[in-house]
Amino acid sequence: MNIDELIAIDIHTHAEEPCCGTRDDGYDAFQAAMAKYFKNPGGAEGMLPSVQQTADYYRERRIGCVIFPVDAERETGFRRYRNEEVAEIAAQNADIMISFASIDPAKGRLGAREARRLVREFGVKGFKFHPTMQGFYPNDRAAYPLYEAIAEEGAITLFHTGQTGVGAGMRGGMGMKLKYSNPLHLDDVAVDFPDMPIILAHPSFPWQDEALSVATHKPNVYIDMSGWSPKYFPPILVRYANSLLKHKMLFGSDWPAITPDRWLADFENIEIKDEVRPLILKENARRLLKL
Repeated sequence: MNIDELIAIDIHTHAEEPCCGTRDDGYDAFQAAMAKYFKNPGGAEGMLPSVQQTADYYRERRIGCVIFPVDAERETGFRRYRNEEVAEIAAQNADIMISFASIDPAKGRLGAREARRLVREFGVKGFKFHPTMQGFYPNDRAAYPLYEAIAEEGAITLFHTGQTGVGAGMRGGMGMKLKYSNPLHLDDVAVDFPDMPIILAHPSFPWQDEALSVATHKPNVYIDMSGWSPKYFPPILVRYANSLLKHKMLFGSDWPAITPDRWLADFENIEIKDEVRPLILKENARRLLKL
């Protein structure tokens, strides 16, 4: 990956294509609701680009991207996209793509072994967690064996925070409970794993102040600005991005729910200082990912 030739690094893209043949029951309805929530013009099918299609899209735009699946089999019943497969496709597109993985913390020591293997054998650089989809509090000690493996391998963690589009508008919210994704739970994790980088994903509505507090207080905590069009960013997030947290804010789109084209166009129109823009778009991620 030639970082100098890239205009940005998108820290937050999803591998959404089902990997196991026919789609699981309810999967199409889930994606249709997501497309409606995010106003994705492609509808449910627009939410399902392959990993290779994602690489081609980003290469055309000279934007590097971090891609990951979400292991939420236990809570949703949807089979996960194999971490190994995502990593292999990313490796074939290493000029533009970096792979993270996802493991449900409920897998305990089995998950910890998988994490070590993925880092050592597949070059995975980080791990994505979605507390709401995976149904756990991030500071639950049951998740610590997995965190210990990740920290010891020198990898990064990325946690969904705040409200989610997953299940939005569906009966009972598709069983998704928002309480798990309060970023304040990650303050405990940052204390217990002080050398493990932790990324709080998204503007953390309705807990934006909590996210800013944790990121300001803990040196190993970052914020990615994915999942929202920048035109909807709360003023306090913009204020901190321009000042106290200018070296800890990361560009993320939430592809394919939100395209980088849309995100970057709206980012141009918000009041971010000229000297801060390149930090958010590329330099902070470059340093964090050790590129």
